[in-house]
Amino acid sequence: MNQLDQLKQYTTVVADTGDFQAMQAYAPQDATTNPSLILKAVQKDDYRHLLEKAAHDHRTEGSAAIVDRLLVAFGAEILKIIPGRVSTETDARLSFDTAATIAKGRALIALYEAAGIARERILIKIASTWEGVRAAEVLQREGIACNMTLLFSLPQAVACADAGAQLISPFVGRIYDWYKKATGIEYTGADDPGVQSVKRIYAYYRKFGHATEVMGASFRNTSQIIELAGCDLLTISPELLARLAASDAPMTRKLSAEAAQAQHIEPITLDEKAFRFMLNDDAMATEKLAEGIRLFCADSIKLDALVGALTTA
Repeated sequence: MNQLDQLKQYTTVVADTGDFQAMQAYAPQDATTNPSLILKAVQKDDYRHLLEKAAHDHRTEGSAAIVDRLLVAFGAEILKIIPGRVSTETDARLSFDTAATIAKGRALIALYEAAGIARERILIKIASTWEGVRAAEVLQREGIACNMTLLFSLPQAVACADAGAQLISPFVGRIYDWYKKATGIEYTGADDPGVQSVKRIYAYYRKFGHATEVMGASFRNTSQIIELAGCDLLTISPELLARLAASDAPMTRKLSAEAAQAQHIEPITLDEKAFRFMLNDDAMATEKLAEGIRLFCADSIKLDALVGALTTA
């Protein structure tokens, strides 16, 4: 078997793309999207019609509502291809507004349900700020499953699990980027700080019986993926899916619940003060969280501009 097929024995493979053709090529179980991926997709001729239709059919609703409809249109098309779930992201500009994030999550689910798509097939992506975690706690109680994104640290992961989040997406590649820049070291294999972070989170969850799923994200190379074989899910770009599919090198399981439960791990007790202090104490997590929110906000603004140009033309 190629490495992609080997990986699928241990881990649920998720496509990290807005490109429908890539999903069809690699047959993932789930798919994830974000503002950057959708912005990239709608600038291609193959997908621009989705943008134009959303803008034309809902031109009186305002750019924010039209973007929501665009995100759901992409999600609906993706769900025709994959058997599992699609993740749709809330506006990163709401990352520090609990009430607005709750409202956005409800609105996105309502649009999906109006399109005949059950909420069980949707994950609402929310930034792993304290405010985002509190929003997820409310949405989860309402049966709206959440994917906690922009996650770079164990305290964020613990807060998400305590809130009952369905899934978290720790960003392996962005953690690697920070440490590479800070130290000048090209980390590989098990020494990669991003890999180590996901392994710590996975072990903590399995040690203490948290049901929240762990989905490694934001990969820079296949070595990071290979080291996390056995993680609940991994969301992988088409480029790296292609490399895995092209390699027949052996892959072994690196993460398991049994191995995690055998580890000595101290539990972490969090309230808001402890969460903020521990996050602040981690320079990498603090900087990458802030940077990630800024980047997603910038792409959301660009999407708004594309919609605005079509509705005023």
